[in-house]
Amino acid sequence: MTLTVAPVTGTGLTTVIPALARLRITVFRDFPYLYDGDLAYEANYLADFVRAEGAVIVVARDGGEIVGAATAAPLATQDAAWQAPLAAAGFDIARTFYFGEAVLLASHRGRGIGHAFFDHREAQARARGASHAAFCSVIRADDDPARPANYRPLDAFWYARGYAPLGEVTACFDWKCVGEQAERSHPLQYWTRAL
Repeated sequence: MTLTVAPVTGTGLTTVIPALARLRITVFRDFPYLYDGDLAYEANYLADFVRAEGAVIVVARDGGEIVGAATAAPLATQDAAWQAPLAAAGFDIARTFYFGEAVLLASHRGRGIGHAFFDHREAQARARGASHAAFCSVIRADDDPARPANYRPLDAFWYARGYAPLGEVTACFDWKCVGEQAERSHPLQYWTRAL
């Protein structure tokens, strides 16, 4: 099979949404997100993303199969709950790009796809006039009982890409975890870099 990574924008976004929804449910089910997702929620969430002017989905394909995807859009097009912590920290919302999910099947990790995801999203952000990029990572305790013994956080990778956690700037969002009956709040840490 041939592995390719390429950005999708504009009307092409709708063609990759079903695969992205399935990938989000599959990949985010694992630690640290432990997300118990469903396709109905995903369709609604991702429909909002598709409407965002300037949005991009970077798609990794192995032959014809979509095995990974990463999203990004101008922060000004995203929900106010994502904007507020960065606005309070002094960021210009109009010049900040938000990098949403980056999901990749475990079978395709370690092949440079994560770097390609960031390269393409950063290129889109610069092309749209952004001065900064930002994303969030879920915060889990080191002794979380759900943490697998072989779990390796992505912090070193993100630092190597020039990102750093933004002090005490966090957000909280609700989702249902695997094995739980109801949604609960989860803290997320903002990471940023100048472009």
